[in-house]
Amino acid sequence: MRHTITGSVMLAAAAFAAGPVQAQTPPPSPAEVERQFDASLNAAEMAGWMKIMAAEPNHVGSPHNKANAEMVLAQFRDWGWDAHIETFEVLYPTPTSETLELLGANPFKATLTEPPVPGDESSARTKGALPAYVAYQGDGDVTAPLVYVNYGMQEDYRELERMDVSVKGKIVIARYGAGWRGLKPKLAQEHGAVGCIIFSDPRDDGYATEDVYPKGPARPANGVQRGSVADMTQYPGDPLTPGIGATADAKRLAISESPVILKIPVLPISYGDAEHFLAALGGRVAPPNWRGSLPITYHVGGDDSAVVHMAVKSDWPLKTIYNVVAVMTGSAYPDQWILRGNHHDGWVFGAADPMSGHIAMMGEAKRRRSSTSIPTVAGAAFSMLRAAIPCSISSIASPPT
Repeated sequence: MRHTITGSVMLAAAAFAAGPVQAQTPPPSPAEVERQFDASLNAAEMAGWMKIMAAEPNHVGSPHNKANAEMVLAQFRDWGWDAHIETFEVLYPTPTSETLELLGANPFKATLTEPPVPGDESSARTKGALPAYVAYQGDGDVTAPLVYVNYGMQEDYRELERMDVSVKGKIVIARYGAGWRGLKPKLAQEHGAVGCIIFSDPRDDGYATEDVYPKGPARPANGVQRGSVADMTQYPGDPLTPGIGATADAKRLAISESPVILKIPVLPISYGDAEHFLAALGGRVAPPNWRGSLPITYHVGGDDSAVVHMAVKSDWPLKTIYNVVAVMTGSAYPDQWILRGNHHDGWVFGAADPMSGHIAMMGEAKRRRSSTSIPTVAGAAFSMLRAAIPCSISSIASPPT
């Protein structure tokens, strides 16, 4: 998420030197130290952590998200770190109802869900999973003509202007890529659109790039990219507590006062669903560099050839995030810190994002605490920060991105 109000774990290794730095004669090369360190990591053990942490939906506020934090805390303590959990109360909206449908002679209703993937046992454990959504969009119920805006970046709106196509009062559909997710609905809103749909085109994220999952790593036809669309160009983190920690007693903005929450409804969809909406578009044929890999002719729309109804309603509570903070105090520079962190909350199961990075950090934390040559290892793994500086490894919770 990395981004976000999601729950993360932060290893705060307040100094890598667990004891006095011992000079080695001659010291091994950084490449050799790194090789030794890599060889000490246990891939099977990390795979086991991954299987546990990504076994169920673990978005912010879910039971499995808290269970993961408690598991990580127990692991760090078992490895000898001084570890504890810090909690924060963050605004985390979740959808209560969603509708996205193509109206007219050939109607179609988007599923906004992802079916289980054959061979992937955990993908069938959908109890508690949220439908396709993005965080910090604006709730709404709108019906309007559809306009395809390519990646939805500023240069795409300039191209639309040259084509004499306006998005004012329209719903736009943009493909992921070429810029951050949250810019797409932000720019749509600034240009007068009343809604925004974001989809993954197979040219950028699907069968045109690799074999699709489970045969390969590319996104399958029903896969949906979730994430935050908060206007982080203004400030990141909890939308209601800019510049301060979202503690239980923090002074908060009203939701209506937050400048980073969008005003228009936004939904992410799969390219399997997007094909129906794009195929219905009329108007000008899209420029060559706007055409993806779906088996259709890409049109821009803007007329009444494709009219769409979209509605999003969300619950907007504060949710608890759990930051696991683990500290190892060094002897050489105890007042200096090296921070290592990774979030542990996901949008659904989170195996790739964030668990693949999180389990690597855990493996590193276990190896470093048990190392008999910590200063040397620190110098290799954190050469950009300096060896033997007091470090901290942490796993922190961050707001969703």
